[in-house]
Amino acid sequence: MPSPFMVLGISGSLRAASLNTEILRAVAGLMSPDIRYEVYPGLDTLPHFNPDRADESIPAVTELRHRVRSAHGLLICSPEYARGVPGALKNALDWLVGGTEIVGKPVALLNASPHSTHAHAALIVTLETMSARIVRDASITLPLRGPLANAAAMLADLTVADALHAALAALVREMRKNGNPSA
Repeated sequence: MPSPFMVLGISGSLRAASLNTEILRAVAGLMSPDIRYEVYPGLDTLPHFNPDRADESIPAVTELRHRVRSAHGLLICSPEYARGVPGALKNALDWLVGGTEIVGKPVALLNASPHSTHAHAALIVTLETMSARIVRDASITLPLRGPLANAAAMLADLTVADALHAALAALVREMRKNGNPSA
């Protein structure tokens, strides 16, 4: 029997009360049963990228590469810091540059603020340079306001839940274009 598709969520924020991580938690409430979904927990465990160490077996880097390789699609939700991509997220992407884990992989970019355009644009450039497939229909900015600061509130708000559901459906369509994953 074929194994289910796997989606990996990556939050670009290290904050414990991150709105970006809450968005990824809300996605879990919308995931269909035939899709496995997990949020990558190790962004803060990765060492600083050093090309001289790229071939070393570093457990945190090996784990990141394994999770990205195992995923059929990625959801990346990131804040913008100083008009750019947060350093921890860029560091994780740098560790993937020399490998093939992300090549051709469908990626959706979720954005929690309509004012965070620089990080979103920079992520597109970086990921396309790495040969990831940005799924434009799945890359959205959510209309989040103060009371929508947690996953339950996001799922209860029809505008947000519908937008997330549509983005997820677009990502899954892209993943299915390659056919059903085999066991």
